[in-house]
Amino acid sequence: MIYIAPSILAADYAALGSDVLKVPNADLLHVDIMDGHFVPNLSFGPDVTRAVNGVTDQFLDMHLMIEQPEKWFATYAEAGGDRLVFHVEATPDHVAAARQAHELGVQAGFAVKPGTPIEPYLDSLEHVEEVMIMSVEPGFGGQKFMPEVLDKVRVLRDHIAGAGLSTIIAIDGGIAEATIAQAAAAGVDSFVAGSAVFGSDDPAAAVDTLRSVALAAR
Repeated sequence: MIYIAPSILAADYAALGSDVLKVPNADLLHVDIMDGHFVPNLSFGPDVTRAVNGVTDQFLDMHLMIEQPEKWFATYAEAGGDRLVFHVEATPDHVAAARQAHELGVQAGFAVKPGTPIEPYLDSLEHVEEVMIMSVEPGFGGQKFMPEVLDKVRVLRDHIAGAGLSTIIAIDGGIAEATIAQAAAAGVDSFVAGSAVFGSDDPAAAVDTLRSVALAAR
């Protein structure tokens, strides 16, 4: 499966509800939560998450770029998050964190920064529905795609296939029409795209184009 996940970080904040409704064909929506500590920027909180959930039935993939993410799991699950994706660098026990998310009735996922190796986490993939590979440094939108992280994607793809798992491989950062094919060819399933979608004159058409390019590359 190929999933296109527009990041509302790139939407028009003054018309966020309207922008969300411009991508009804998206497979899910990506919601970036930044605390100004784990990453040097601030973004949305639970109130914005709740508002977005109120205007769409789309799946909300919550990317928690925050310190001590477990403390906020219940808040974001209650606000409408369908999957809580936390950073392994922000928690001492990513398996326990995933279990905590599942106890709240939502999916769990973990993300790794570009410089974080994936090998130490391969044996715990069964505990999460998604692994997110960061292809930029987390904290800011609009950065340039880092193709070297695709080596981690290939390692993940081989391990998932060998273990017979259904874990989704996501990638976040610099995804656009010019970069999505190489990510798809490496084995990515889910693609977070911000400005490539919401910076387009026709966001829905941009979603369709990204999906078509990714499908052709698989």
